[in-house]
Parts: sequence; structure tokens; C-alpha cells
Amino acid sequence: MSCTEEFATVELLLNSKHETRGVDAFALSLIKAERQMRRLVTYLVYQSPCFASGDAKQLRETLQESRNVYFDGLERGFNTLYPKSVKDLVGPCYKALRDRLREAGRYRNKIFHGQLTAEYLTRDELLGYVRDIRQWCETLANAAAAEIGYDGFDRNSFRKCAIPGFHKRLKVQFGSADAYADFVKGTMERRHRNCSEASAGTLRKAEKIMARYLRTLSKLSKQ
Repeated sequence: MSCTEEFATVELLLNSKHETRGVDAFALSLIKAERQMRRLVTYLVYQSPCFASGDAKQLRETLQESRNVYFDGLERGFNTLYPKSVKDLVGPCYKALRDRLREAGRYRNKIFHGQLTAEYLTRDELLGYVRDIRQWCETLANAAAAEIGYDGFDRNSFRKCAIPGFHKRLKVQFGSADAYADFVKGTMERRHRNCSEASAGTLRKAEKIMARYLRTLSKLSKQ
């Protein structure tokens, strides 16, 4: 699945007649950016020689069960694992786009927690965030695909890289799933929650809710 295919659901929302299509597309775009970062990290983790297909379930659950891993922790995990940082991959537009992601995260969580109504932001403002989030995802996807052989959008991140000897590039090598769990707690988790971002566990719940919503929307669009 490419970035374009991944954002097809966002386009479906934007082209619908739903009154909330702006805020829904905005929230879904953020989910996709967060999920991309999570997959990029788990892809790098899986490159350690000790991991095979039988370990995928445990590795996935280790991250999902953490309530204290947010987008910044995922980015920190990537930067700790790989010689080139996310900033290096995104390039000159990193700061501007990363700042927009932080702003979007703050607005999203305030809306979800009832601290801010969706009407506070105009549809044009919401669509501006959607465009910037998509630009971040596309830029990171293209750079990651060229650098590590995976863009963060293809469904299965638990695969071995086709680049010979790729695992030797990693700055951290894991010897077991327990070592990965320690890495999540020591490097990726944070002790004090920042309301601007959703945890990995919360993200999974939001994905399931949005998936049900999109299935319903798709059925309605065909009627």
C-alpha cells in the first residue's frame, strides 16, 4: 500500500457530504501519520537477527500495551535505532511540518476531550492541516523507502529488509523481545503525558473506531 492509496480514505471523507468531513479527514490524517511512524520503528526493530515471524505478535503487543508512547517517543525510537534521523529524512521542510503536526495534535486532542469544538477551526484551516500532514507523510515515505526499503504504509512492518546486511546499520541490536520491552520503557515512553499526542494504545482504539466509521461511509456513498 502506497501513501496515495493510504490517503484514499481521507479523500473519500473530503468528497462526502458529511457535515463533519473536515474534522474527520483531519483526525484520520493524524492517525495515519502516527501509524506510519509506529510502523517505521517496528520495522527497524524487526531487523535484529534474533527476531523471526514467530516474534511479530509479541513485538506488536509490547508497543500496543504501552500507554506512554506518543509520536515524539516513536520519533525518538527511530532516531535512537538508525544513524539517520527523521529530521534527516524529511529534510529542509522538517521543522515547519513537524510544528504543524504538533499543532494539529493539540487541536485534535482538545476536540476529542470536549475542550474545543470542531467549529473553532474553519474547514479551510482543517484542510490546511490535512495537506501539511499528507506532505509530511509523503516526504517521509519517499525518503524512508529509498533509505531503509520501507515507507511505513505497507501493512506488514514485520519483515526483513531486502538490503544485504542492513541490520548492521542499526545503532541498537536487540537480543530478545524483553530487550525490546526495556527499550520501549527506557527510550520511547515518557513519564509525563503531553496532551498534544495520542499514545500507541489510544491510537489503536481510535483506528478501530475510524475503521467502522469509514465502512459505514463507504456503504452510504454507494447507495
